[in-house]
Amino acid sequence: MREVPSRGLSWRLLLFFASISMQFVLGLSGDSKNTNTGVKAESHTSSSKTGTKVILILLGFVTVGMFSFFLYKLWQKKKRDEQYARLLKLFEEDDELEVELGLRD
Repeated sequence: MREVPSRGLSWRLLLFFASISMQFVLGLSGDSKNTNTGVKAESHTSSSKTGTKVILILLGFVTVGMFSFFLYKLWQKKKRDEQYARLLKLFEEDDELEVELGLRD
């Protein structure tokens, strides 16, 4: 029986890494809870930078995921072609063997 790979696990893993990377981005952004006017003015620009970083990281994850999926499908096709060639070779007629056995002249 052929085992079907679980697709839910890969999405869960991707979501896990995305949430961890968002934690790092938010932690590295240096946002503090001070209510000074200077901090408020800077927090808007730093939050837009943080939003840009999050979007770029998520875009990177999606790109890596799509590239991995493409390579997996390419590998599957190559493997399928190799198996088909092996099957054809198994069922092809071998004239040399028949001549050696004396079944055919």
